[in-house]
Amino acid sequence: MTRERKGPALDFTNGRVDLSHGGGGRAMAQLVEDLFIASFDNDLLRQRNDQACLSVPAGRLVMTTDGYVISPMFFPGGDIGSLAVHGTINDVAMGGARPIALSASFILEEGLPLADLRRVVLSMAEASRVAGVPIVTGDTKVVEKGKGDGLFISTTGIGQVPEGVTISGDRARPGDAILISGTMGDHGVAVMSLRENLGFSTSLRSDSAALHTLVAEMVAAVPDIHCLRDPTRGGLASTLNELAEQSAVGMHLEETAIPVREEVRGACELLGLDPLYVANEGKLIAIVPGAEKERLLAVMRAHPLGMDSAIIGEVVEDPHHFVQMRTAFGGNRVVDWLAGEQLPRIC
Repeated sequence: MTRERKGPALDFTNGRVDLSHGGGGRAMAQLVEDLFIASFDNDLLRQRNDQACLSVPAGRLVMTTDGYVISPMFFPGGDIGSLAVHGTINDVAMGGARPIALSASFILEEGLPLADLRRVVLSMAEASRVAGVPIVTGDTKVVEKGKGDGLFISTTGIGQVPEGVTISGDRARPGDAILISGTMGDHGVAVMSLRENLGFSTSLRSDSAALHTLVAEMVAAVPDIHCLRDPTRGGLASTLNELAEQSAVGMHLEETAIPVREEVRGACELLGLDPLYVANEGKLIAIVPGAEKERLLAVMRAHPLGMDSAIIGEVVEDPHHFVQMRTAFGGNRVVDWLAGEQLPRIC
């Protein structure tokens, strides 16, 4: 049976979001039908329920939730839509899990151009399709102009953990090796290059990507990976401090082993920033027993998203849980938590 149109076609060229699009009436139904369901189309979403009933494999599930408030909304290498999909999939994958499904909630500000909203939704839909992880349910709200800064997206993801895999931030042990899957700081610098008060020229693109296929190959080769984490806000430095606290250990890093693009290094020098604190959206940290580090490194480098992987240090005993680094000049320094807010609205 053909579903009747609820009203005139949405004007995705010149139209704007208004309060009626979140009011629960015809305009809202039209927006959901013509944009979200049409773009994210799948069997579960097509049922138009307020929830999705999933068939899931037996075993352990992981669940994550996140919010995306990045400014600007569009940036080299991605936008808030693809970022929301990639970031949620990655949070699921960092538990060693295979992502199964996503949900998405949109907070729209009155006056947001429908063209921008459509561009974000289509990007989100494409990222979901490429990753093979469907968006199966969601919600839309509209707030008055001046109360939403354009568009916020909240997401939830679930995934299934393979038998025999136990990956957690509290499992790092002295003697473990610390690996990263590529260059640090690409996302943060790409976004900063478009900020009105920081504008500078760069050919860098965000590293935003879904890492679940890389993780699947890593787990298949080395099931005893102890920790996985994606170094987003706060970058590599803050993420390693987080893991050191969780596992009650210390960490020693080698600065010369940490890959950083020259464009990132140059931009950070210009802005007085440290690349180790700049956000990433398509990289991961792996902590693995020292005996497995070369095997895991080879697997990571064989994957398109891990070609620049490197072993950057080791886990050590330390009652203070410090992260320390031998610098390129041969000295040592403490790599502390990020103090304050270095890069607001970066993801």
